[in-house]
Amino acid sequence: MTDPILKARGLVKRYGRVTALDRCDFDLMPGEILAVIGDNGAGKSTLIKAISGAVVPDEGNIWLDGKPVSFSSPIQARDHGIETVYQTLAMSPALSIADNMFMGRELRRPGWRGKVLRQLDRPKMEEIARQKLSDLGLMTIQNINQAVETLSGGQRQGVAVARAAAFGSRVIILDEPTAALGVKESRRVLELILDVKSRGIPIILISHNMPHVFEVADRIHVHRLGRRLCVIDPKNHTMSDAVAYMTGAETPPEVLQPA
Repeated sequence: MTDPILKARGLVKRYGRVTALDRCDFDLMPGEILAVIGDNGAGKSTLIKAISGAVVPDEGNIWLDGKPVSFSSPIQARDHGIETVYQTLAMSPALSIADNMFMGRELRRPGWRGKVLRQLDRPKMEEIARQKLSDLGLMTIQNINQAVETLSGGQRQGVAVARAAAFGSRVIILDEPTAALGVKESRRVLELILDVKSRGIPIILISHNMPHVFEVADRIHVHRLGRRLCVIDPKNHTMSDAVAYMTGAETPPEVLQPA
C-alpha cells in the first residue's frame, strides 16, 4: 500500500474554550487531488493552517514524505515544498506578474552586483515567470510586466496557481480557488488544477462548490466538529451523501463500520 506524502495524526488546536481541531487525522496520497469539505466552523481552515505552518497545533504530529516535520511559520512549510494559494490570493496588485511570482524569493544578479549591490536579476525572473505561465497554458497574458491589478479574476487566480506550481515541489494547497469567479473563469482554473496534478504534484482542494469537488477530486475528506469524519470516494457517493455527512444528517458507512 502506498504511504501518504503528507500525514497528520491527533492534531489539536484550541482558541481559549473553543476547540478548533479535536484529535484530527489527515492523509494526502502521492499524485492525488484531495478535496476537504465541511460546514462553516467545522475546522477546515484551522486544519489547513496547521499543515501550511500558519498556526502551530497544541498537540499532534505531522509527517512529510514519512519524516516528522514541525512548522512554526508558512515560510518553513514553503521551504519544505508546501505552497498555499489563499482565497485572498495574497498578491500585491500594483506589482507586476513577475514581481508577484517571485515575491519573498527574488533572484539576485550573479557575482558582485548581486552580493554587494544586491541588484535583482529581473531578466531571469521574467524568463522563469513567462515559462511557468506558458507551461500551464496561461500565455493569454501578453506582458509579464503588467500590473496584477490589470488582470481579470481568473487570470489573477491563474498567476497564483502558477506561482504555487512553480515553487511547490511537494504539495499545493488551494483554498476556495473558484469562489469569486464566473463560470468560464472557474472552468479554466479547474483545468489548471488538473494540469498541475498531471505533473505529479498532489493537491489539497478546500471548496464549498460540490460540482467542482466531484469533478476533479480523487478522494474527499469530510471534516466535521474539528476532526475527520470520513474519507469518501466521489465515484461511490453522491453530492447529497457528502452534504448529509458534513451536516450530520446522516452517518457515513465508514463511521458505522470502521475498517
